[in-house]
Amino acid sequence: MESGTLGATLLDRRATPRARDRRASLSIRLSAVIVAATVGDPRVLTVQLGHDPVEALPSGPLEVEHRTLEVGLRAWVERQTSQKLGYVEQLYTFGDRDRIESEDRLAGRALTVAYLALVREARPGGVAEAVWQNWYRHFPWEDWRAGKPAALAPLENRLSKWAESPAGDAERRLRTERLGLAFGASWNEELVLERYELLYEAGLIPEAWRDLGSSVPRAEGPAFGAPMAADHRRILATAIGRLRGKIKYRPVVFELMPPSFTLLQLQRTVEALLGVRLHKQNFRRLVEHQGLVEETGGISVETGGRPARLVRFRREVLLERPAPGLRLRAARRVGA
Repeated sequence: MESGTLGATLLDRRATPRARDRRASLSIRLSAVIVAATVGDPRVLTVQLGHDPVEALPSGPLEVEHRTLEVGLRAWVERQTSQKLGYVEQLYTFGDRDRIESEDRLAGRALTVAYLALVREARPGGVAEAVWQNWYRHFPWEDWRAGKPAALAPLENRLSKWAESPAGDAERRLRTERLGLAFGASWNEELVLERYELLYEAGLIPEAWRDLGSSVPRAEGPAFGAPMAADHRRILATAIGRLRGKIKYRPVVFELMPPSFTLLQLQRTVEALLGVRLHKQNFRRLVEHQGLVEETGGISVETGGRPARLVRFRREVLLERPAPGLRLRAARRVGA
């Protein structure tokens, strides 16, 4: 036995009853943000578990028979949604004591290991009433494709009042700085989680009040975005920010595309994920310069105008350079 292990064992035996009582009973949950994209519509697969009408991410506890975390995740997703996962990456581990599912709070401390999965949309099944949803239902302030979102002006107004409300100057400055970074004129589309956390702290979303054991007071005004179970909207915000950043330096967007597609379909998919409009000719030059696609020889007549050439992803690009992404610059917002 190694000395470190022996020392830990001896310390455990010497621990006082009070110290042992303070140690959290720990469980591990697995959650999946499963993303697909139709043209113009970024989608996330949600489920309804039990009698709770609030949407949730596919999830479940790590069980003894699960050889790895990822094996356990895939098993829960297939059981609940009948969706087989392809591309999967670990997203983040969440463990805040007051932002976990109610049954986990009663059982002790829980860690949630979240994953991001990219798939092509298929009809869901399983045992959990799985449904594909547009992720902007949960984050309406994140979609700038048609100009400034309607939800943003009242949201910013209430956030400004929240930032000015503390009695101390230091806290007011801190809130104002955070608000300027997350919601300022130089909007960064990747800061989805930072914006969500500000709304949570300001009490502008239902989850913040639910975690306190109460409903949103009428005096506080309307809450923003469709809520989700437990901390699942926070997990989804983390996934959206991660994906928005990653498509700029890795070709993960092609995991969401059909085997052949037009350049316009590719552009609309990228715009849907980023929540912004891109310049058509600049986007095409960028894709062609990066050597990300090749022509199939086919054409599409579904464009409503001139037939468009069909292309496919060049998988050889993964061997040609280490970071073959779209190399998009900071996106320009329409009507900012």
